[in-house]
Amino acid sequence: MFTKRIGIDLGTANSLVWLAGEGVVLNEPTVVAVTVDDNRVVAVGNEAKEMLGRTPGNIVATRPMRDGVIADYVITEAMLAYFIDRTVGRHRLFKPEVMICVPTGVTQVERRAVLDATLSAGAKVAYLIEEPLAAAIGAKIPIAQASGNMIVDIGGGSTEVAVISLGGVVVHKSARVAGNKIDEAIAGFVKKKFNLIIGERMSETIKVTIGDAMGNPDVTPAKAGVQKDGSQVKPGMTNQDSIEVRGRDLYTGMPRMIELTRGEVTEAIMPVLLLIVGAVKSALEETPPELAADIIDKGIVMAGGTSTLRNMDKLLTQMTGVPCHVAEDALLCVVRGTGVALENIELYKRSISKR
Repeated sequence: MFTKRIGIDLGTANSLVWLAGEGVVLNEPTVVAVTVDDNRVVAVGNEAKEMLGRTPGNIVATRPMRDGVIADYVITEAMLAYFIDRTVGRHRLFKPEVMICVPTGVTQVERRAVLDATLSAGAKVAYLIEEPLAAAIGAKIPIAQASGNMIVDIGGGSTEVAVISLGGVVVHKSARVAGNKIDEAIAGFVKKKFNLIIGERMSETIKVTIGDAMGNPDVTPAKAGVQKDGSQVKPGMTNQDSIEVRGRDLYTGMPRMIELTRGEVTEAIMPVLLLIVGAVKSALEETPPELAADIIDKGIVMAGGTSTLRNMDKLLTQMTGVPCHVAEDALLCVVRGTGVALENIELYKRSISKR
């Protein structure tokens, strides 16, 4: 009764926190700034993200999660403690119950690392739920039925593809390529083609502003919010076809600015997108025929922040021949599903591990 229950989507790019009875209470970048000398946490989340690439020598701003798993245990623990303190208060009589999402393909060692970090950060009980399952619950897919549903969760560090039936994962594929690799591809392309070095935040701005999986500028200024084919423009999209990119010249070392077009961005990110499509295709190839028939009828549901990249659903539809659609509030699907699973723990106990 007095114990609060918290669901955390510990993502590579963003971390979201859900509190029982209140919903999503925190949505911050998974970035932590620490001092070099004594490893003391200086800032977490939005404040730390502002510091990325701008810190003095005695402070380092890092992402403690890489490819969906813990890369730096100590910093992750400090970050979890910060999220728990922010959510339930630093001075508490009862420790909260915490549920965390992990990618399907993680090893037992990586699972244990997440559970240990959660308990060390101040949780009474730590639960783990697989990301695609949480995404499916959050996307309001009826996973308990004897029918096949396919969910593609494209986050910041990993792409999780799963076919779910009777409340469990039948087929899953995990590719450690997603939003961060798209950012890296943009930075690599700009460096190779224009001899310009750009930072992580600039790459992300380019992706959000003019990133397009198909490369066709199909947003009309006259109808902001609706594309020529009648489909909605997703959050963060604009109807511009180019962007001013600022960075440092590779040869002279001087600051310089270039114009980058939407077609060039598509060219840069296409190799990464094809790896994501490849993961979806290999999951479909392993799907039992009965479930494959269900998926053709219902289509593929896409969740996660990177699934909102313009025309990503169209690219998947074109490459697989199966209709795809992006779930409502794609970024919140995983954390919302975690919350639902935590509130109905008896229903989902087969799919949850506990410590």
